[in-house]
Amino acid sequence: MRESIETAAPAAARAQATTAVQDAPRAASSARFLALGCIGLIAASAPAFAQDQASPSNATSGTKPEASAKVLGAVTVTDTAITDGSYKADKAASPKYTAPLLDTPRAVTVIPAQVLADTATASLTEALRLVPGITLGAGEGGNPQGDRPFIRGSDSQNSLFVDAVRDIGTQSRDTFAVESIEVVKGADSTMGGRGNVGGAINLVSKLPEDAHFAKASVALGTAAYKRATVDVNQTLGNDIAVRVAGLYHDQKVAGRDAVWQDRWGIAPSIKVGLTGPTSLTLSYYHLQGHELPDSGIPYHYTPATAPAGVTETTVADVPRGTFYGLAARDFRDTLVNTGTARIEHHFGKDLTLRNTTRYGVSSQGYVLTQPDDSQGNVANGLVWRRANTRYSRTEGLINQTDLFGSFAIGKVKNSFTVTAELSSEKVGVGAYVADPATGTALATGINATGGRCGTAAQARFNCTSLTNPNPYDPWVSYLSDGSSTLAPIQRSAEKTWTRARALTQAVSVLNTVTLSDALLLNLGGRFDRYITRVSPGLAATAADESGRVWYTRRDNLWTYQAGLTWKPRPNGSVYVSTSTAATPPGSFLANGSESNAVNVTSQALTDALKVERTRNYEIGTKWNLFGEGLSLTLAAFHAETSNARATDANGTVAFIGNKRIKGIEFTFSGNITERWNVFGGYTYMDSTIVSGGMTATTVGSTVYLAPAANNGKRFPNTPEHSFTAATTYKVSEALSVGGNAAYMGKVYGGYADLRTVSGGVLVVSKPIDRYVPAYWRFDLNAKLRLNSRVELQANINNLFDKRYYDKAYNSHFASQATGRTAIATMNVSF
Repeated sequence: MRESIETAAPAAARAQATTAVQDAPRAASSARFLALGCIGLIAASAPAFAQDQASPSNATSGTKPEASAKVLGAVTVTDTAITDGSYKADKAASPKYTAPLLDTPRAVTVIPAQVLADTATASLTEALRLVPGITLGAGEGGNPQGDRPFIRGSDSQNSLFVDAVRDIGTQSRDTFAVESIEVVKGADSTMGGRGNVGGAINLVSKLPEDAHFAKASVALGTAAYKRATVDVNQTLGNDIAVRVAGLYHDQKVAGRDAVWQDRWGIAPSIKVGLTGPTSLTLSYYHLQGHELPDSGIPYHYTPATAPAGVTETTVADVPRGTFYGLAARDFRDTLVNTGTARIEHHFGKDLTLRNTTRYGVSSQGYVLTQPDDSQGNVANGLVWRRANTRYSRTEGLINQTDLFGSFAIGKVKNSFTVTAELSSEKVGVGAYVADPATGTALATGINATGGRCGTAAQARFNCTSLTNPNPYDPWVSYLSDGSSTLAPIQRSAEKTWTRARALTQAVSVLNTVTLSDALLLNLGGRFDRYITRVSPGLAATAADESGRVWYTRRDNLWTYQAGLTWKPRPNGSVYVSTSTAATPPGSFLANGSESNAVNVTSQALTDALKVERTRNYEIGTKWNLFGEGLSLTLAAFHAETSNARATDANGTVAFIGNKRIKGIEFTFSGNITERWNVFGGYTYMDSTIVSGGMTATTVGSTVYLAPAANNGKRFPNTPEHSFTAATTYKVSEALSVGGNAAYMGKVYGGYADLRTVSGGVLVVSKPIDRYVPAYWRFDLNAKLRLNSRVELQANINNLFDKRYYDKAYNSHFASQATGRTAIATMNVSF
């Protein structure tokens, strides 16, 4: 069995693993999958078939057993049988939305459960590819692996929420315990707090309901794809219900040699007081994952190796399955444990008070091979297997109180939410090393002629062929490049870890004022008191942590939003709005590479930092058509970020950076008819780094300054055009077919140039813009309902086996997306 990342030190055997050792735990994983799948299907299908045989009219006439019904858009959904849900949501689950989505003056996309199910979506990353205007960012050492969405060009990995409460820590989130996903776009600090520059994402959990149901799914697919989920909800009498969601997932990655992923999770919850007025909900979430991580393919050129006249570079032209990692060395282990207690009291139909307390711990550790092009090896047909290592542990305690409801003053109605938040977050970030006592890094290459790919480095498999690498090379971990002493891969000593802490005290007020049936005013304001402390790690040889120094930053953050909505008809609205975001120094808490990090060399320099500010303007219109079944939104937006940290012409840090993005977005979701569902949209983004400051080049004791390579360029991870569309059509009561299409325009990862000094003069030449090409991707899906309890589903993702890159890192590499994957699923419900 693979050991948990919480184990004190990974075993030496991990570094010396063979293919057989790697395969053994995967065989055990397959057995666990089969056991879980069989248990789930037997438990679910036996009563399902029995009931259908006892009542054949249910299968033949189309009538469904009596049950509590939910109406979603134009489709009615019951809890006791497999049914078709809507692609449309009328209201967000978060109480911070004080009006229905139709009347909310900003762009909001809700991905309903039915869309997730029809597209065989298994992770948050896969879900977000359904939303235009969102791209995915890659991680490495300083920027951790995990969910890293860019919303309207801004890194939003720190703007993720679960049930309207901030979800801290870098994770790779699965959807097995998710009911729906809410994405708000545009500056959003008023609703969510620090950061949220491009928007925020809220995951709505599966929690107990006043119903009896059990659902199970077992899926098998190409590339050894195996997935089993269960979702059981039962009332226990005395106004109590329990719900348990479970997951097992195991797969290889189509089109990638050697890469695999394995995870399992469970999410039990209990609710006391189903019918109110007072209720208590206790929930727990556990997710544990293991994988052989994949950084992808290196870029072809560096500024030094690019031919004359070449100013852009994309990934190297290598065979599709090329994988530069080392199965004997690389791993990524993740662990998430979160407990939540929510107590809620309804004073009446117009007033609710709820308090949520959440404690969570998430950790991840990895050694992954970054195919590093920075030494110029790629031009020589070689790749340096640079080892990026990281271990991080994030702990958070959050208490949030929401008071929401409505009241009227005369004929003016107010729908409001008042929120008070208190949170404490702690992060520790270390690495994996060859010797914790000395801090000696893993031996991964020798500085020699050939740019870290000399003869000795190749002999020890720290360098490999560009076009024909072997992931099963017998790599051995030595103490140093020239040593013959074996050195097991171990976590660095805790005294060497960077530590970060944050305390947030916040209060916000949001209100929708209904001035008349046709005119609504949305107002909101928030104050955050944000205190962050950061301490750099000590030397491995330090006696203890008594010499640790902390640098502290205190910021008072004021943000607001305002919008005016005019309703020319009850099913339509036209709106204008503005909103702001504030990103204080240290907002990522060492869980990402942020441009405005707390300075850890001087308290005076830390005190001199400033808060980055973003202001968003938006104008749009929303309409519900086809009997309120289909939602359409058209919006134009303009956002500017100021106070971005940069180096000025004098070589000192200044807050002169400025970024601007503007664009148009069109989205659609819902049901055109009771048989035809659609979901998706188009986003156009025009982004510019107006001022990226200066970049310093030091030669000897002289510092030379020149404008940064990104000045005047597009935002990284911000395509000009993106489009998504998902649709299903019910051919008959038993058969439905559908498909997805996605287009992503050219995405830039980062910018660089060559800087040399000649005759005492700095010469800037050979700029290189790194990018991944535009692409189209198409998927197909179909469902065949055998009866009201059993359904077969087929998905073919990436139908034409398109080779494309979905994550562009700012330097070195881009991540290759999964190839064609066919998945067959059996869904059972009773």
